[in-house]
Amino acid sequence: MQFIHSVLTFNEILTVSLLSWFVAQVLKTIINFVLLGRFQLERMWGDGGMPSAHSATVTAMVIATARSEGIHSAIFAVAAVVAIITMHDAMGVRRETGEQAKVLNKMLEQWIEVTEKNNPFLQNMHLKEMVGHTPLQVMAGFALGILVGFLYPMGL
Repeated sequence: MQFIHSVLTFNEILTVSLLSWFVAQVLKTIINFVLLGRFQLERMWGDGGMPSAHSATVTAMVIATARSEGIHSAIFAVAAVVAIITMHDAMGVRRETGEQAKVLNKMLEQWIEVTEKNNPFLQNMHLKEMVGHTPLQVMAGFALGILVGFLYPMGL
């Protein structure tokens, strides 16, 4: 426990990033509850949804790095590139993976109905559909990351 306290106390960039991830996951769980009318604990650590925790995390990392090391530092450049790649990937490849999973799950359901009704292996097969983000979800995560990154009291 002392190690975790030491890391979070002395590494503000990591602390801000993890805090932003946590806030995004809590908001995602609350928004999911409001929209669906049921609580799903999986949303606390699951991918996909509003806001993007990936975007919130890397954006807060960039803001904290800028505040801590300056925008002319090499570490700021690295953080910015990682953030850009992460947010682009969330809207691109990961989102398409989720869309493909929806189609494959539908095909599998129809195939099971026709051929393999009693096969327990096939009946339990289901691909995860919420793995990526819409541009709006990424932008919401980006805004949240900026907010957390600037509101966190650094240098105390």
